[in-house]
Amino acid sequence: MLVGFILTLLGLSQLIAGSAFTFILGAQEKSCYYVFTKRESTSIRYYFAVQSGGSFDVDYVITDPDGNVILSDQKQRQGDYVFTAHKVGEYEFCFSNEMSTFAEKVVDFEITFDNEDDANGFKANMPEQPNEKPLAHVENMQSTVNKIEQQLDGLYKTLQYYKTRNNRNQATVRSTESRIYYFSIFEVALMVGMAFLQITIVQLFFKGSRKQLV
Repeated sequence: MLVGFILTLLGLSQLIAGSAFTFILGAQEKSCYYVFTKRESTSIRYYFAVQSGGSFDVDYVITDPDGNVILSDQKQRQGDYVFTAHKVGEYEFCFSNEMSTFAEKVVDFEITFDNEDDANGFKANMPEQPNEKPLAHVENMQSTVNKIEQQLDGLYKTLQYYKTRNNRNQATVRSTESRIYYFSIFEVALMVGMAFLQITIVQLFFKGSRKQLV
């Protein structure tokens, strides 16, 4: 019974495949990533968030295996979309930072998609339990796992939101500190310049007064 439950959890955990990573997108650079779908009508979830750099924005475009544009937008800070891949083949996800002349961007990127082939194989190979209804047993566990998965997905999205917000706040603090530093230097230089100018004016005033007395 315990072995069957463990096999069920392992099988259900493979129903969704995906990848998540963080990469650096240089100034005036374009970077593309690819996902291959094995069947039609695959549901694909696409998430990205710019963690730091410039105005925290990038351009993106998603194309299908025939080169048709599915989704595209410009100067976006983050996005979380779901679309249906109607064709079998390779889907392209491209990010562009070509509008930036010097600022590189740090981007979090994740793609997840349904893996129905693994699900069908799992259901076909699930051993029957004596004195039980295997189908109902599996469906109950699948429903439980789906609920757990939804809760974990919600928690994961919340963590992603706070991570992005924290990184952007840190970038804002660093930018503010840099501005304060350079403004302080400018203010000190201005005060020194004004003091030097005042001394020069006073010296010229006294020199002019002495000439008039002579």
